[in-house]
Amino acid sequence: MIPNVTREIIDLGDGRSISIETGKLAKQADGAVVVRMGDAMLLATVVSAKTANPGIDFLPLTVDYREKFAAAGRFPGGFFKREARPSDSEVLTMRIVDRVLRPLFPDDYHAETQVMIQLMSHDENVMPDALAGLAASAALAVSDVPFSTLISEVRVARVDGKFVINPSKAELEQSDIDMMIGASKDTIAMVEGEMKEISEAEMIEAIKFAHEAIKDQVAAQEKLKAAIAKEVRTYEEEVNDEELYSKVRELTYDKYTEIAKTKSAKHERGEKYGLVAEEVKATFTEEELLEKEELINKYLSKTQKEAVRNVILDEGIRLDGRKTDEIRPIWCEVDYLPSVHGSAIFSRGETQALATVTLGTSREANVIDLPSEQGEEKFYLHYNFPPFSTGEARPLRGTSRREVGHGNLAQRALKGMIPAETPYTVRIVSEVLESNGSSSMATVCAGTLALMDAGIKMKKPVSGIAMGLISDDKTGRWAVLSDILGDEDHLGDMDFKVTGTKDGITACQMDIKIDGLKYEIMEQALEQAREGRLHILGKLTEVIDTPREDVKRHAPKIIKTTIPEEYIGALIGPGGKVIQELQKATETTIVITEGEGVGEVEILGTSPEGIQAVLDKIKSITFKPTVGETYSVKVIKMLDFGAVVEYVQAPGNEVLLHVSELAWERTENVSDVVNLGDVFDVKYFGTDPKTRKEKVSRKALLPRPPRDENRPPREDRPRDNNRGRDNRGRDDRNSRNRDNKRERREDNDNQES
Repeated sequence: MIPNVTREIIDLGDGRSISIETGKLAKQADGAVVVRMGDAMLLATVVSAKTANPGIDFLPLTVDYREKFAAAGRFPGGFFKREARPSDSEVLTMRIVDRVLRPLFPDDYHAETQVMIQLMSHDENVMPDALAGLAASAALAVSDVPFSTLISEVRVARVDGKFVINPSKAELEQSDIDMMIGASKDTIAMVEGEMKEISEAEMIEAIKFAHEAIKDQVAAQEKLKAAIAKEVRTYEEEVNDEELYSKVRELTYDKYTEIAKTKSAKHERGEKYGLVAEEVKATFTEEELLEKEELINKYLSKTQKEAVRNVILDEGIRLDGRKTDEIRPIWCEVDYLPSVHGSAIFSRGETQALATVTLGTSREANVIDLPSEQGEEKFYLHYNFPPFSTGEARPLRGTSRREVGHGNLAQRALKGMIPAETPYTVRIVSEVLESNGSSSMATVCAGTLALMDAGIKMKKPVSGIAMGLISDDKTGRWAVLSDILGDEDHLGDMDFKVTGTKDGITACQMDIKIDGLKYEIMEQALEQAREGRLHILGKLTEVIDTPREDVKRHAPKIIKTTIPEEYIGALIGPGGKVIQELQKATETTIVITEGEGVGEVEILGTSPEGIQAVLDKIKSITFKPTVGETYSVKVIKMLDFGAVVEYVQAPGNEVLLHVSELAWERTENVSDVVNLGDVFDVKYFGTDPKTRKEKVSRKALLPRPPRDENRPPREDRPRDNNRGRDNRGRDDRNSRNRDNKRERREDNDNQES
């Protein structure tokens, strides 16, 4: 049966387009679409259970994004040669899509829902993560799942001052902005990205530009949805009991309000909330609790949220007693851990992060191997959030998606301030030791301090702050909160993290939990964030204002040099023998990377003497004397027909100094002129074309002795012709025999040496 395909085209306005089609693939899913841009194709499907599981009072939404290696005509790595767990890049794409979709489902829709997106065909000029949000929303649009507010996501860059939607990888490398924007037709829902110290006004301008493109993509989805015309499924709505809610609210609202007005710490406040809940439940019988405890807990949470929000809006009082724009107390310390290469503690209120820096060679770079991207990261950051940081005891299940996302945000905040010429691979690890809001921003601050403590020449220090929002649609009231607490994040309408230097924004992440965020609020949040960011920067620079002049004594030093390509084999040696023995003898790590006509050599070690020994060895291996130049040599071996000498400036580089080149006078014994260990100068004459051996001369640098004027000319010397002929013939034969023996000995000794 020929499938009935429905397709919509989105014109990007610059000759590129995006197509969305449905009806050909995965027809047993509740909704399925193929999104195509260039040769890049993504399949997105959505399946949602018909009923919710009993006792579930939230949306169990799973978003999964995978890039298939076959899409790029490549084999997966590893023994089994198949895709395994998702990469960090895939996890980050899942989070970006999830954060936009989740708030837009109906509040009372609790059915298990799974959105799956996979890259089926890759295009080098298309970055597929920018299409994932569009694909997910389009799959929901053609399904019967209740999801009325369609969205899309785009990447926005700025190349040569001009904004570009969904740029290629090459364009992105030239851009000073890399932002992902998620939005509906009417409002912004998510912002995430990194920037090169742009202003708040420039960031707003980029968001507005992206929003215009998103409106076109939403319009295309609406047309596709209308063409499919599926009826939205009915689902069992939440059970509510208005009488019960009124009773709970009457019993608790004033008490929650009083707790919200009283300055308190996180655990103290939690205990007070717990006592209120116990008092309320004590007014019900066991039978009533058995039947209605879930509803009671729901109404307790709802009343608590209402009370806290009203205290903030009506009286400007926050849970810990601060004003809306006030930052919690900060203290910092560097060089806390004695054995690491750099360390720092950053504490802000009840949030604390301990950051460490480790320095290494290019061998320690983080390798990225994906269908859509291959390369290495020489700067990366890992974020850990152990359960004790919130006073909990729970099993560890590996690195969570949240940890991947928070670590990536902090990494992007800092990486633009690491100079390109930094010779090290740099790894930061942030351990969150306490958490009450904004631990990713504490990681940015601790990371800045640890980098400067490690002696990394950061261009500028970076700080970060998390902003919140409390708003009331009915009255139009709203308040932007600086440096939010965990409870304020949970109860609020926005989580807006901003990082930057004194001169501009380096990264951001914003999630909106309400429909209809005004640009006026966003502008206020950015300005308040700038003031808070500068305040925190001041606290950081009070502790350490510039990077240390050098790395620590126990930290490795790294030296980079290059050698001609033809000497790489000599430095490595047969089977790696030379380089392995050199590393062992000098206690260094040596990494050789082949470039265009050269070998790039990295030497890492804690001992300056060891590093220098490696440099001397490299100098020796690559040493090439110049014809006509003078060099100092040292006698290392005595032979009958000369002395073996090595160049002083290149130990290990040897050459034969023939007996005939020792002095102008006839030399019978080499030891009459030089001895073992003597150091003197020689002149280099290059390779003798007859012997094909290098030739050096000591006598060439000595003054030629004057001619003996009293010695008669050869033709005037008396001689007996007969005897002379016989003696001359005998002498010639003896001379030739001696020369032949000398040459044989010379050849044998050369082979031995």
